[in-house]
Amino acid sequence: MPEGPELALAGRYINEACGGLVFSGGAERSAVGRGPEVPFRSEAYRLGAAARGKELRLRLEPLGAGSPQALVFRFGMSGGFRLRPAASPPRHAHLRFLTRESPPRALCFVDARRFGSWRLGDAWQPGRGPCVLSEYQAFRENVLKNLDDKAFDKPICEALLNQKYFNGIGNYLRAEILYRLKIPPFEKARTVLEALKQQEQERRKKNSSLPLSKKLKRDNPDLLELCHTVPMEVVAAEKNLLDPDHADNHTAFKNWLQCYGVPGMSSLRDHNGRTIWFQGEPGPMAPKGQKSRKKHAGPKADPDAPTTEVTTRASKRRSRRAENPATSAMKKEEEEEEEAVPDPPRRGRARARRAAAAAPASPKPEAPVKATRRRASARKGAGAAPAV
Repeated sequence: MPEGPELALAGRYINEACGGLVFSGGAERSAVGRGPEVPFRSEAYRLGAAARGKELRLRLEPLGAGSPQALVFRFGMSGGFRLRPAASPPRHAHLRFLTRESPPRALCFVDARRFGSWRLGDAWQPGRGPCVLSEYQAFRENVLKNLDDKAFDKPICEALLNQKYFNGIGNYLRAEILYRLKIPPFEKARTVLEALKQQEQERRKKNSSLPLSKKLKRDNPDLLELCHTVPMEVVAAEKNLLDPDHADNHTAFKNWLQCYGVPGMSSLRDHNGRTIWFQGEPGPMAPKGQKSRKKHAGPKADPDAPTTEVTTRASKRRSRRAENPATSAMKKEEEEEEEAVPDPPRRGRARARRAAAAAPASPKPEAPVKATRRRASARKGAGAAPAV
């Protein structure tokens, strides 16, 4: 799932892969892309990217005359960038920028679920707070000076998804952060954070001259510090894996996870319907009527293995829930992402229901007509054509 680290890595991927390339023409948009047409065209231009929280800014800079163009992307649940040969673009490429070389390559915004989007201009989305990765000090101050906000009346696991204060934190990061501090996910957010105000004042007096790297190297980091250092661990773990399709990329990420979707951990759905993974007690603000589910270790399902038996819809649902923990967790996260939109209705079924409702009701069911086989001699005698 694209959270702050994934957006930062996408920006690095674009700058590393495209830094020495010259692009030409305009941006090619697919018919179903969730973004406007890009009014930009140049015979020669370069691309550069910068990430902030859950957004990425792409700048198109002409090498000659012309005005630059900026785009700001949100990745939704499955968005990302790929550099591929223009003749064989990846599936679900909704915006393409072609290089000037021969044969050309294309930098593509790829989004299988089409929940990602882009908009024109270089302004970040209003209402998003400072980035937890690149603007740590401003992020910390923004949280501590606004603890009276009603957003902190909620459980800490829900407050951590509020992008006004925690820009870049998503489902897997909140689970990892709370797990390391042994904080129950449904403890009140203000209760967890208000003690940091006094600590902040004392720390400023002692460490006012220290650089940020020194301030964060402490034996007992607090929650706001982990909101910075934990995402930075993901970036560091994948810093040499710039290609998003690199097989080792996902393996490194799975090995790094300590809580999210890991066997032995429990899970609940928060008040917004999003799954939170944790260990121990959930906390006093846990939703009523839910029972904590614990993930058990089991053999990984082979999605390519052939099946010989016909399964019912219910059994298919059960088999999907029995998939390996990491895959199941990722699918749940995709369903629960804050920027998700509902799937379009199934038109075929809707038409069938409307047709059934419009059809006049029959007062009495008709008796089935029995098929009878006429003797061949009779058919021939009546001049019927012989059976083929």
